[in-house]
This record gives sequence, structure tokens and C-alpha cells, in this order.
Amino acid sequence: MTFPFDIALVWLDLAGVFFFAVSGSLLAARKQFDIVGSLLLASLVSLGGGVIRDIILNTTPAAFSNPAYLAPPLLATLLVYFLFSSVQRFTSLLILFDAGGLALFCITGTLKALSLGMNPFAAVLLGVTTAVGGGLLRDITANEVPQLFDPKDIYALPAFAGATLTTILWVTGSFNALTASVVAAVVFAFRVTAWRRSWHVPLAVRGWQRLGLDGAGRPRD
Repeated sequence: MTFPFDIALVWLDLAGVFFFAVSGSLLAARKQFDIVGSLLLASLVSLGGGVIRDIILNTTPAAFSNPAYLAPPLLATLLVYFLFSSVQRFTSLLILFDAGGLALFCITGTLKALSLGMNPFAAVLLGVTTAVGGGLLRDITANEVPQLFDPKDIYALPAFAGATLTTILWVTGSFNALTASVVAAVVFAFRVTAWRRSWHVPLAVRGWQRLGLDGAGRPRD
């Protein structure tokens, strides 16, 4: 590696924690939760994926061993509390922060799995699990349709792309700060573009129509 791997992994992880935490607090604000509920939802979405990852890897969850992981959810909760009244385009902000967390977590989850000796295929799956796990817990807790299972949206595919690219770069010895930034940018752009353009994948059964959409994929009146 051309940079201190352990330090870089922690900072990437903390950045992902912050982005996901903001998405959780924004959703809590939309649901009119109180500030305690906002903090809990921010913590759940931002730390849940990492905890799942570390339990699978049979290591002590970073959220429980490093106090620094508790700071981003608290900061996100306070930022939303003081700034939400002036926030416009709420849904767009939530998607942007969620996409940022997704982009970083699919990288850090994959890297941690690879560094602990998991095979590349398992590492990709664990990277995706890390990226989507927190969002799934957030949406279920807030009584929302999980973005992971929304037939009108694409959520897991960007994480798969990021985890796969990270694994390829690692195996070929090409992973560094620059390539990591490129992967994160690709995943972020993929997720946001898919949301803005209403991209979707085929349903589980060929010929089924999406509820609320016509045959061309446009919303029905």
C-alpha cells in the first residue's frame, strides 16, 4: 500500500458513518421524531452495517471498541437539529448523504474482509452487506419501504459495483488513495443518477408491471 492502510480505513469508515448518520437524522426529522429518536436512528443506520460486518468477521465491532465512532451520529443529529428549518429539497439531501455512505461503506467493508483473509467473492458480498445493512435497519425502524427492496429504485447494484471494483484493485495491487476516490465517485454517481432517472432492474417475474407505473416506466395518473 502507498498509504497507511489501517489509518486510511478508519477515516474512510468514519466518513461513511457521518454520511449515513445524516441520512438517518434527516429521515427522523421528516418523520417528526424527537431529538433522541433522531440520534438513535442516526446511530442505527451509521453503525449497523459495520457491526454486522465485524460480527461476521468475528472481530470486536469498531463501534464498540473505538469511541470515535460515536461522534459522527451525535454531530449529524446536532447539525440536522439546528439546520433543518432552513433545509430545502429534503429528499434530495437524504439521497445524497445516503449515497455518500453507500459509496464509502462498500469500499471499507470489502477492504476489511480482504485484509482479514476472506476470498474475493466473500469480500464482495460482505462489502455489499456493510453498505446496505444500515440503510435497511433505518428504513425498517422508521416504518419506510426499505430502499433495498424498492422496485422503482436501484440501491444494491451500486454497492456491488463498488465492492467488485475494490476487490479487483486489491487483487491486482492497484488499490491506493487515488483509485479508492475514483471507486467512491463512481458508486456515488451511479446511485444518484439511478435515483434521478428512475432506473430499475427487472422484477422477479417477467411480464409483471410495477405498481404506479405504466408500461414505459412512467408514473400512472
